[in-house]
Amino acid sequence: MENKSTYPIGVFDSGIGGLTVVKSLMQLLPNENIVYFGDTARVPYGPKSNAVVREYTRDDVNILLQHNVKMIVVACNTVSAVALDVVIQMSSIPVIGMIAPGAEFALKNSSSKQIGIIGTVATIQSKAYENTLLQLDSSVNCFAKACPLFVSLAEEGMFNHLATELIAKEYLTPLLQYKIDTLILGCTHYPLLKDAISKVTQGAVKLIDSGEAAALKVKEVLQQNNLLNENKDSPLLQLFVSDAPEKISKLCEQFLGRKPGVVRQIHI
Repeated sequence: MENKSTYPIGVFDSGIGGLTVVKSLMQLLPNENIVYFGDTARVPYGPKSNAVVREYTRDDVNILLQHNVKMIVVACNTVSAVALDVVIQMSSIPVIGMIAPGAEFALKNSSSKQIGIIGTVATIQSKAYENTLLQLDSSVNCFAKACPLFVSLAEEGMFNHLATELIAKEYLTPLLQYKIDTLILGCTHYPLLKDAISKVTQGAVKLIDSGEAAALKVKEVLQQNNLLNENKDSPLLQLFVSDAPEKISKLCEQFLGRKPGVVRQIHI
């Protein structure tokens, strides 16, 4: 039987936000090879119809499957909310989305069961987080807010910009009135804006990074399937985008803490 443990983990997102998930994977699973695809030509996915998101998802998955990946991590909450079934149907390898791990992690961290959720329009309209949380605990109270401008701010690298703080205040103030003690960052771009968000919440709310939670799930599933890479040779990180490779190269160094190799462009 072929040993697939050294095969890479495939990760995809609508843009650069999924690199926050890559960072969590690299910290938790330092031996793993990773192939990342960011659909930077068509970002953001959040405002688009479910049908279009599902079409884009098929393109993204096909790109990863060409690289013999052993698992697919859907590092996009929008896809996880409205097209996870598409990813599962397209291959026989394990698939990890963002919603279930993020919801479980939020519930473990909440004392009051007053949980806020922020995400793209598509993620919030899908009620994927609310439905998952209520399945886990019917007594939880969920308060959701779409934050459509956050993705563009993150893609532009405006992590600590005054404009980002002002927009964060506009989005989050209504949620804080519900006395939430936990806030799910329901988009993989949002951890990039954590400083601006924390200034608004003033440290009174636990911020849940769904990507960190998903990385823990990835490790668990790899162990269950005997797919953990025990090879301690230098792991390979391959980055692919559909547009502006120079931008992702700069941002990658900024928040992965390492220079990427060549960022290759794939035309979809």
